[in-house]
Amino acid sequence: MDSITVGIDVSKDHLDIAVRPGGETFVVERNAAGLERLAARLTALSPYIVALEASGGFEVIAAAALTAAGLPVAVVNPAQIRAFAKALGQRAKTDPIDAAVIAHFAEAIKLEPRPLPDEATRLLADLVARRRQIIEMIGAERQREKRVTIPRLRKSIARLIKTLEKELSGLDADIDDAVRGSPAWREKEDLLSTVPGIGPTIARTLIAELPELGQLTRRQVAALAGLAPFTRQSGQWRGRSFIGGGRTAVRSALFMGAMVGKKHNPVLKAFFDRLVAAGKPKMVALIAVARKLLTILNAMLRDNLPWKHA
Repeated sequence: MDSITVGIDVSKDHLDIAVRPGGETFVVERNAAGLERLAARLTALSPYIVALEASGGFEVIAAAALTAAGLPVAVVNPAQIRAFAKALGQRAKTDPIDAAVIAHFAEAIKLEPRPLPDEATRLLADLVARRRQIIEMIGAERQREKRVTIPRLRKSIARLIKTLEKELSGLDADIDDAVRGSPAWREKEDLLSTVPGIGPTIARTLIAELPELGQLTRRQVAALAGLAPFTRQSGQWRGRSFIGGGRTAVRSALFMGAMVGKKHNPVLKAFFDRLVAAGKPKMVALIAVARKLLTILNAMLRDNLPWKHA
């Protein structure tokens, strides 16, 4: 018997569901009664995977309800679904079609269930994301301040920067309370921070944005972070390798760690210098350092061991 795969397109008011390989489609409301009916119907089908497309947060309640019902759930990146639809030549876009494409995508790549972050982890991720936004706003205002010559406008920018910095300080305190108040997170942060190049900001970003760290293989975690290289090749022609996709915030944090690590971490510095001496461009070497750093951090959390430079 073929494995059953379910794709769900989530909107504000309803869910469109497609089932493969049978081709069944149906719609339920995105409320408590609709989710209860959906969970019962899918439980009777015993699907291999239930895939939902990330939809601005609308998918969270649905995914949580289905997970609570014991169903194997995974939330997938919309960009991956659109790329898959394009590869299929599927140009039309409606909710039922999207649900069918999601189911087809999950079936084609043998999508595995992914545990949802708990409420506390989602809250920490929101705090970390907001901190990142505030920093970007401060940077933008500082750039404007350099270009403005009118005194009144410069004072306006200075007031706004001061307000943003106060907000940033408050967010840092909230994040610190959340992390240090959780024994599990505190232990993770303390382990990660033993690595030269990993400070509190990077450690907390990884805890919030990559809760799977320490539970996956090095290839799986590199793919989640968008640091797994992929190559363009056809016949005798072989193109350059690229990285992409994954979780942008995690990749940015790891690049920050790699930039510090290649100067102050003896293992990463030797690795970077060896690649550059072998003729690798510095950016390629930096990406490799970020990937190696992620592998080290993943192994440390897996084995519950602090950094130890041999």
